[in-house]
Amino acid sequence: MALRWRTYLPDWTQDSLDLIIPGFQIILIIAGAVLLHTMFKRVMKRAGEHYQFPHELTMPVTVVVRWLIIISALLFVLERLGVSASVLWTAFTGFATVGAVAFFAAWSVLSNLFCAFLIFVVGPFRVGDHIEVLDTAEKLGAVGKVVDINLLYTTLEDSTAPEPGTLLQIPNALIFQRVVRRWPEGKPLPQNKLHQPPAPAASANGSEPTPAPKAATFP
Repeated sequence: MALRWRTYLPDWTQDSLDLIIPGFQIILIIAGAVLLHTMFKRVMKRAGEHYQFPHELTMPVTVVVRWLIIISALLFVLERLGVSASVLWTAFTGFATVGAVAFFAAWSVLSNLFCAFLIFVVGPFRVGDHIEVLDTAEKLGAVGKVVDINLLYTTLEDSTAPEPGTLLQIPNALIFQRVVRRWPEGKPLPQNKLHQPPAPAASANGSEPTPAPKAATFP
């Protein structure tokens, strides 16, 4: 069909069409990629405002999708420029293989990222809650106040440490593999979960601890 309408054009335009048509197609590909990226950024912004996603969570997703759009647009542009489809397929499979190897190498990090996304979406606990991470429901575990949730760790202020202010950083993936006991924000933590002051040292003969000497007084 394209050849039919080209026969109605003057001869001097035939050579120009070989450049104009691919150029126009490349412009459309670039414009489509920019439009798709802009729409995705708006969707992520609205989702972040609606679900209160932190910027640290939405930024990596936006960057990954941006590069996927750029690479796809680049492959389409190369095809319009006459690069062989077999060459493009070989390059794509090579990139896919490297990506798969990197994915398995960074699986522990990616699992923490995915679990951070689930924590923000599902909301098993929030910043300000007290939680206890247990191996089983019968065994004691790490207990404290949630002070921060980032892409890799959930940070607790340890309630069992002798010194207040001690922080525990627990990988997000580990939390999803354990039993979690939760006290919502505003609900006091049981006294048996709080840190206790160190007991006074006993005397050498095992009797009651020796009281501290009284200060000397002068007449």
